[in-house]
Amino acid sequence: MHERPLIQLIVASTRRRRRGRPIAGWFASVAAARDDLTVEITDLAELSLPLLAEATPPMDATSRDPVARDWSDTVAAADGYVVVTPEYNHGYPGALKNAIDQLYPAWTYKPIAFVGYGGFSGGARAVEQLRLVAVELRMVPIRDEVNLRLVGLVADERGFPTDELYAKRAAAMIDELVWWTKVTKEGRARFPR
Repeated sequence: MHERPLIQLIVASTRRRRRGRPIAGWFASVAAARDDLTVEITDLAELSLPLLAEATPPMDATSRDPVARDWSDTVAAADGYVVVTPEYNHGYPGALKNAIDQLYPAWTYKPIAFVGYGGFSGGARAVEQLRLVAVELRMVPIRDEVNLRLVGLVADERGFPTDELYAKRAAAMIDELVWWTKVTKEGRARFPR
């Protein structure tokens, strides 16, 4: 139980010229300064997941398309998640909903945190909707979140936000995520369902 937890950083937007990938890179750089977790970036734009059209429920990942089975293995390997999501029309991207709905057991009893970005709300409305989905999947949504307001955002040449407030919010969220990752990992090992 003392190994470093694997946190998957899921880039939700699949649009061209999106901000999600640089924001995920920024968050990964904040997390890389720590020695108590390992972060892996998973970009939905690179997966080419098919639309969920299977007759079998998501509880049975074995009957899925090979890409969906690989996605299931990727998600199952992680101890916790951070979703980097834009807010589109007061909600989150359809590609993210499709990716979430492909699976069920791989998500359960694991913590999830959110980095939202968008207009004046900074992606908060998308994150609120995702919290409801996470609860339905028996996940543990972390209270702390990072909301990047793109209006007036100052970023460096890589697209990384430069305001220290965002780094402080990210650090607080990571602290909480690591704690919950350890607790849920031990819980799943000691009390399998």
